Amino acid sequence: MTTTGYWGFRPWNGGELYFNPEITQGVPFSELAGTGAFTNGELTRTAGTKPKLYRQRLFLRQTWGLGGGEQKVESDLNQMAGTVYKNRVVLTLGNFSTLDVFDDNAYAKDPRVQFMNAGFMAPLAYDYAADARGFGYGFALEWYQDDWAYRIGRMTGPQTPNMLPTDYRIFKHYGDQLEIEHSHRFLNQPGKIRVLTWRNKANIASFNDALAYIKAPGFSGDNQAIFAVRTGEKFKYGIGINIEQAISDDLGFFLRAMKADGKTETLAFTETDASLGTGFSCKGSGWGRPKDTIGVGYIYNTISKDRRDYLQAGGISFFLGDEHANFKYRPEQVFETYYSMNVWKDLYATLDYQHMMNPGYNSDRGPVDFAALRFHVEF
Repeated sequence: MTTTGYWGFRPWNGGELYFNPEITQGVPFSELAGTGAFTNGELTRTAGTKPKLYRQRLFLRQTWGLGGGEQKVESDLNQMAGTVYKNRVVLTLGNFSTLDVFDDNAYAKDPRVQFMNAGFMAPLAYDYAADARGFGYGFALEWYQDDWAYRIGRMTGPQTPNMLPTDYRIFKHYGDQLEIEHSHRFLNQPGKIRVLTWRNKANIASFNDALAYIKAPGFSGDNQAIFAVRTGEKFKYGIGINIEQAISDDLGFFLRAMKADGKTETLAFTETDASLGTGFSCKGSGWGRPKDTIGVGYIYNTISKDRRDYLQAGGISFFLGDEHANFKYRPEQVFETYYSMNVWKDLYATLDYQHMMNPGYNSDRGPVDFAALRFHVEF
């Protein structure tokens, strides 16, 4: 269960200040271990069986108009209704998520209302800097010019990989991202193509160092060798493409693909070094229910040779590992389909099904089937 409040006001011309308190409660399957593709992207924020209140976001957004004609902006979550110039510069500053600005997609983004698997929330190889809940501190600067958009940003990461406390030394340890977006029309239908590259700098362990630690003569220590070799700063980087394309007024296609260097442990997201997520989303206008949505998607995840060698030697990382050297590597694959039904006004009920093959990149595991019933309301 997650409940979020979205509050905002305009302190001056072009300025918007937003505050999001959130309450979370939940226990994920297997404590999120044993897979690269978390079955529910919301579960990364839950804190146990007792409800937990925390500040999710507190940020300032400043917009400077550059002309090109005005565009109407509809009211939405963390977005107040009004008008903006088509050509503009936007600065986001404060406490927010990297995914609030980068790697957007109209058909696969929000596990509350669209696909539930984290592999459709963002490319799983995108190890974006954040705390354990997926948020951080920093800035993002966007420049919209005609059919193009350019984005750069820097965010804080965790003090320790995949943990909650934030490392505020943003000039020493950080996550940088650069994204270029182009809007177009194909067969008279709108679409967008985005290219995103990123780089993290943090105290993270090298898989080669961890493997050498395990294979050292006389080793009798903890197989979580990454803890023992997490000494010194290292860089981690990746690049990916993100496509969304309307096929008709009701049917849309999406695809995300990303590749990370795969030499170091995960900093803040999932244990994936190359990922592909693709599928279709269709509104229910054709059967007389325009607020309903049906989605079908497929995820294909792989890990690097460095990570694979470490796991096959019996090593354990934050989410993966079997404590033995019988790791039979196979790419992880997920099929997901959902039907979101508008029950009444802004109340939605969703039936979701996922079929996962080779969870944790191990052919000795799975396949596994998940079924979910999700309720979502906005007011």
